[in-house]
Amino acid sequence: MSETKITVIYDNPTDPEAFESAYPADQLEAARKVPGYVRFEASKVWPKEDGSPTPAYRMVDWYFADYDAASAAVTTPEFGAFFQAMGALSTGGVRVLFSDVEVPQQ
Repeated sequence: MSETKITVIYDNPTDPEAFESAYPADQLEAARKVPGYVRFEASKVWPKEDGSPTPAYRMVDWYFADYDAASAAVTTPEFGAFFQAMGALSTGGVRVLFSDVEVPQQ
């Protein structure tokens, strides 16, 4: 089995300032507490040069050894706490993906 990645894609929030003020404590700290990941990344989408809306706002990625480990992580209280906070913070929408990592980091 190959690595599995769980990605959270936050769409553009209705109030970016409010999102940014809550994000470090409400999402990053909760994301770091999710058990079982091999690697964790958080990123912010660069703004478009013409000022038009970007297709997404921020992303959180957890990498797990395999699908079973990722599936187990989402059943934990820690992931539940992250998910609950994510729902409250994601005023512009949010997507959650499970992906098969075809070319892992070396």
